[in-house]
Amino acid sequence: MKDTFSSYHPLVNMFFFSLVLFFSMFFMHLACLAISFISAFTYSVYLNGKKALRFNMAVLFPMLVFTALANPLFNHRGGTILTYLPSGNPLTLESIAYGLAAALMLCAVIGWFSCFNTIMTSDKFVYLFGRFFPSLALILSMTLRFVPYFKTQIKSISDAQKCIGRDVSSGSVLKRVHHGMRILSIMVTWALENSIETADSMKGRGYGLPGRTEFSIFRFARRDWVASAYLLLCTVYIYTCCLLGGLYFRYFPTIKGVFLTPYSVSLFIVYAGLCLMPLLLGIKEDLKWKSIRSKI
Repeated sequence: MKDTFSSYHPLVNMFFFSLVLFFSMFFMHLACLAISFISAFTYSVYLNGKKALRFNMAVLFPMLVFTALANPLFNHRGGTILTYLPSGNPLTLESIAYGLAAALMLCAVIGWFSCFNTIMTSDKFVYLFGRFFPSLALILSMTLRFVPYFKTQIKSISDAQKCIGRDVSSGSVLKRVHHGMRILSIMVTWALENSIETADSMKGRGYGLPGRTEFSIFRFARRDWVASAYLLLCTVYIYTCCLLGGLYFRYFPTIKGVFLTPYSVSLFIVYAGLCLMPLLLGIKEDLKWKSIRSKI
């Protein structure tokens, strides 16, 4: 899905994802982690629809539950003992809370990276890093493009082999392995041929020659300035509050931190406004478009 935020300047996209990923990995307050996880989950579903919903329900939620439950089994620190496990080790409230925090952080980062992979296309990478690090930009763009391209090609090869009776899902184990190896061999051959064609095409276009000019369709418009200013103001407010202790939260030896105060609530609202910015932009544009269509 091509949402509103993806049409913003690549610098704005990169600035936003850098912020949310950094905050998600370094803010250990449970409220901030929950906000980040819910925002990433919702935005990924908004971007990719049922596909993202299936992934989140089949991968992220089991990972969240497993990580949250696994930590208390191995981590027995904390002063609030709830009960004792069959092994004799204590089950503490602090270990449960820390396990939940670690699970939320992990799932939030994965969710944001799934959104990042949708928004930050290869042409945006080349635009951002091509002028200063051309080799790095080329490698990153080709790597990001390779995975979905590889999946599409291997599906085409599998379907073609299935039509001539070489299906990996039926027959004896030896036949399945033989058919799978044949598909892999075809895939490797295709990848090598494709790399040679890509190298010849780049050479024919003059890649790497001195004096080669660049073209870009991206222009920093007024809305990009507004979005950048909004992100910067939110960052300054969050960082200032963090320095003043507004995000203080510890898990061991006992849980202690800043909870629901007017000061902390304002911080959580600003942080939610930062994380939900792309989703709110998309919803606003959708409502605007529906309003225009209803008047036709």
